[in-house]
Amino acid sequence: MCLFCKIINNEIPSFKVFENKYVLAFLDISQETTGHTLVLPKKHISNILELDVETGHHLSDAVIEVTDLLSKKLKCNNFNILNNCGELAGQTVHHLHIHVIPQHENEHFTFNHNSHDPDFKKLELTHKKIIDK
Repeated sequence: MCLFCKIINNEIPSFKVFENKYVLAFLDISQETTGHTLVLPKKHISNILELDVETGHHLSDAVIEVTDLLSKKLKCNNFNILNNCGELAGQTVHHLHIHVIPQHENEHFTFNHNSHDPDFKKLELTHKKIIDK
C-alpha cells in the first residue's frame, strides 16, 4: 500500500485541512511555504494520466475549496497549483496529488521557469504533431 493510501486509511498521522467522501487534503511535511497543502483523491490513482472525469471533478472542486480556505485563514492571495506526473517531472509518491503552495510576502516558493525567446518553427511543428490525426 502506498504512503498516501496509508494516510487516507489513518495508518499514518497527518495534518488534515479538508476531507470529504472523495478527497483528502493535508499539510505537506516539506512545507515549501507556510500552508503548503497536498490535495488527493481517496481512490488510489497513480498519476493524472489515470484520472477519470468524475474523480477529476471532485479533485478540482477540492483544490478550489482548499485554496479558498488557505487564502482566508493565512491571508494569502497568491498560489502555485502544481502536479508532478511521473518521475522525470519530480513525482516521488505514486498517488495522484495536487500541491497548493501559498506565496507569502516574506516566503517564496520558486518555480524554475527557463525564460527564452520563442522558437516559432518548433512551436508550429509541435502544434501540428498535437492536432494532426
